[in-house]
Amino acid sequence: MAVLDVLNLKGEKVSEIDLVDTVFSIPVKASVLHEVVTMQLAKRRSGSASVKHRSDITGSGKKLFRQKGTGRARRGDVKSPLLRGGGSVFGPDPKSYAYKIHKKVRKLALKMALSSKLKLEKIMVINEFELERIKTRDVTEILSALDVRNALIVTGKENERLEISSRNIPDIKVLRSAGLNVYDILKYEKLILIEPSVKKIEGRLSV
Repeated sequence: MAVLDVLNLKGEKVSEIDLVDTVFSIPVKASVLHEVVTMQLAKRRSGSASVKHRSDITGSGKKLFRQKGTGRARRGDVKSPLLRGGGSVFGPDPKSYAYKIHKKVRKLALKMALSSKLKLEKIMVINEFELERIKTRDVTEILSALDVRNALIVTGKENERLEISSRNIPDIKVLRSAGLNVYDILKYEKLILIEPSVKKIEGRLSV
């Protein structure tokens, strides 16, 4: 069982924490991580090709002129695809590129991502990250004291002051443990776990 130091916001050791081997110390397979990251990116992708069909055009549904006797083509309403400004017939609609991967594979990939960070010694555990006010400068000063420039910070519960204060800092992201995912773990250089989040992550992945 891996043991990590628990630091305070000044970077001083205050205690130690044991990390469960079945979550933080399993063999890493690049193919599994690649499969899950590809799935996540596909879900984020949104198709932008789109046209307006007949039902999407604003206009009267009244027939333009009578069916017979005018010597012209038989017209319907102004939304006809045959007229300028009318709706398209077979044009594209926004496409979803999302697909699913088995839940066991997603959970395994999450464990592998955490294990890879631990193996590279890129996991940092801090006892708390409480702020007295919403202020970006306060967060940057704390991160400087911890010598962190690029990190994913995982909280055990909602921490509004931290989430708002850090959202304008480049290369820093705050996530709650429930939203922890493979892509974000691998994207950021360091993984900062606030101590209560460790048990929640272990509980989520040990089931």
